[in-house]
Amino acid sequence: MKFAVKAWSNGKARAGILQLGSCPHNIETPALLLTTRKGLPVYIPPDHLPSLPSPDSNLLHFSPLHFLEGISLKAISNIGGLHPLLGLHDHIMVAVPRDSIISIPDHDSTNRIGASFETPCGRMLFKPADYMEMISTMRPNLWATLADEVPAWASEKRNKVSVERTLKWLDECITSNSTDGAVLGSVVGGSRVEQRRSCAQEVARRNVEGFWIGGFGLGESMEERNPLLNAVMDSLPEEKPRLISGLGLPEEVLQGVAAGVDLFDSTYIYHLTLGGFALTFPLESIEKQVTKHQSNSNSGCDGTKINLKATMYRKDTSPIVDNCKCFTCQNHTKAYINHLLNVHEMLAHILLEMHNTHHFLGFFHSIREAIHEGKFEQFRQKFIGSRHEHLFSAALSV
Repeated sequence: MKFAVKAWSNGKARAGILQLGSCPHNIETPALLLTTRKGLPVYIPPDHLPSLPSPDSNLLHFSPLHFLEGISLKAISNIGGLHPLLGLHDHIMVAVPRDSIISIPDHDSTNRIGASFETPCGRMLFKPADYMEMISTMRPNLWATLADEVPAWASEKRNKVSVERTLKWLDECITSNSTDGAVLGSVVGGSRVEQRRSCAQEVARRNVEGFWIGGFGLGESMEERNPLLNAVMDSLPEEKPRLISGLGLPEEVLQGVAAGVDLFDSTYIYHLTLGGFALTFPLESIEKQVTKHQSNSNSGCDGTKINLKATMYRKDTSPIVDNCKCFTCQNHTKAYINHLLNVHEMLAHILLEMHNTHHFLGFFHSIREAIHEGKFEQFRQKFIGSRHEHLFSAALSV
């Protein structure tokens, strides 16, 4: 793996290039990892993956814990790993134990032996050796070491213990590693700045190709997050990539980029799609206003998305977003998706996930452009400001 920072903007925000031998194209960062279930997006069929922007859509996040049910590790190993199993040879597979949908860390049951997770098979404890067996079988391009994540309300003592365990497991994972995949050292520390800084400094001393920043999105506010992010980023070398989990909302992504994060593992698109929402915020210019947004509270519109289950879209023959190049907007209307949602057709979620993925990848493209132009902070403030203005206008109209 090779990584190089190509541009900086407003201090820590940075754009770079990620190169991996298995992927024929370079990945520009900041970039989004698509959420998957067993290596494939939850609703998008494999034959429609080429319709997504490439190579931006080639980064796929998965949790090895997804494979506790179904095909055995031995069968995956005999096939040659996940890439040949799924037929996605040009995609980059990124393994992270945590998955905010079905593989959730359980800090109360985690102990010195291993990390505990709530999984589809129930609550399970994973030792570093168990985890490394999964990694060596699945052969991801990048993988994060096992970590003891704790929520924001954990005590000082529990935070300290989580850092000690994570560093111990990091050393065990590195020692037993027999794969060609790039290792991302896990950084934790909960809501304690000193523990975050200490963990980041220790992980930076290890022989890792990059860093996975865990423990976010577990109860902390955006205001509490800034000093924690700064403590971590200031302790990590600039020449290695940083992946974070738990930041999904557009405002949270912008907060992470401002702190110096390169890769984002987010379940935002999944949750939007499941709820029947479609992203609609402008991409070409943050100054541009979306003329078709409705203030009506029944529309489910908050300046970034609309609720296509709403009755007002029943006869709307326009695409979700005018001039959008995604498969959904090029071929279908709001009225059709509203119908599919109301009759509980799975096709509704397929079409919505395709649009939302295309749109959110476009958001990351706009972020990279703003960084290269040296205008990231202006981009960020305009985006947040336009959202606040919309919410204020909507409140006045109620």
